[in-house]
Amino acid sequence: MPSQNVIIAGAGATGLTAALALAQAGCKVTVVGRHIAPPPTRTVALWGASVRMLENIGIWQEAGAFAEPLQAMRIIDATGSLFKLPPVEFRSAELGLPGFGFNITNADLVAVLLASVRADSRITLHEGLVREITLQSAAIEVECDDGTRHGAALLIGAEGSQSPSRRAAGIQQRQWQYPQVAVTAVLHHRCPHHHVSTEFHTRTGPCTLVPMLALPDVPYRSSLVWLMDPAEAARRVALPAGDFAIELENMTQSVLGAFTIEGQLGAFPMRGMLVERFGRNRTMLVGEAAHAFPPIGAQGLNLGLRDVAALVDIVSSALAGAQDCGSDAVMMNYHRARVSDVASRTLGVDVLNRSLLAPYLPVDFLRGAGLMALASIAPLRRAVMRAGLAPQALPQLMRSAAKASTVLTAPGAARNRQTFRH
Repeated sequence: MPSQNVIIAGAGATGLTAALALAQAGCKVTVVGRHIAPPPTRTVALWGASVRMLENIGIWQEAGAFAEPLQAMRIIDATGSLFKLPPVEFRSAELGLPGFGFNITNADLVAVLLASVRADSRITLHEGLVREITLQSAAIEVECDDGTRHGAALLIGAEGSQSPSRRAAGIQQRQWQYPQVAVTAVLHHRCPHHHVSTEFHTRTGPCTLVPMLALPDVPYRSSLVWLMDPAEAARRVALPAGDFAIELENMTQSVLGAFTIEGQLGAFPMRGMLVERFGRNRTMLVGEAAHAFPPIGAQGLNLGLRDVAALVDIVSSALAGAQDCGSDAVMMNYHRARVSDVASRTLGVDVLNRSLLAPYLPVDFLRGAGLMALASIAPLRRAVMRAGLAPQALPQLMRSAAKASTVLTAPGAARNRQTFRH
């Protein structure tokens, strides 16, 4: 029987999810990572397939208490283009769904995942950093920064964009920069969001307001991701909170009324990255160790969780067939399973983002024609919604929940629950 030992480098949301899923698939898992709390301004929208996966690994019942349902998405053209367009809305009800998914802070999600990993006897959590990775003929060995060594048949690289696992495996990547910085914030606002995520398309990129869970004394909250020129980002981050809130209200056409900033602003530069191979030399890459692009369409973590779900399918199949789960054949199977999905999403986000930055009439015309078609052709709109949520062929962990998922539909602790399936 081949080794079932797996090492996961990285203790973020993707790596911790992989640990729980692989442990449940019968692997003995070691996680090597130093927990750093995510910034409080960063949130993630989880689509239905991702929610099903988190429910299947047993953490959604707890994590969902921190999440806010997303039932519609609205795009508003604020580019100043000659081709002025009416708002375009995508409603989950068109697909027969009570919601597209949920918005949750990265900090809340990671806290729930970390507690579950610590409580799982099948998982060893080594809270340190990887110092050296050594490939052997039938195993891979990781040395930690405290000198501890761990060996396994397979290494999962989940350490993010500067992944040591990727470098040790000899996997090349293509990287590029965008002339943008994303400013993030948690907002209180005067008007209800009605579970609608609103995205303003501007000449510096999207400015997106995503519903967040209400607090007892704050009924209306949203997270902000505002892409802008780096100089403007530096100026706005330095503003007094009240002045920033006024500029944001003007930018968003007072769609949610006046804003109050909760806590501090965040800011991070925009870049893109895509690996040439998703698996090589007993190493599989997941999440931002394998791909990165601007936060448009909430594709980032959902794509990383699909990496994990596909990986679990492939490793489980290899072990069931008494195969070495770190073999070259298994590495190639994982690459083939992920390359099309990731490459198509990366290209789609890149094209949309660059189309906003390019002030050319032909580009404006094509973008406007596309949005107009989505607004007026219902079958096309529904097809785009389905494709945006997930590809048709989903890994097993994302196909069906062990029990019915729930959508929380009203603010506060006493929420109504209804069945939520995609």
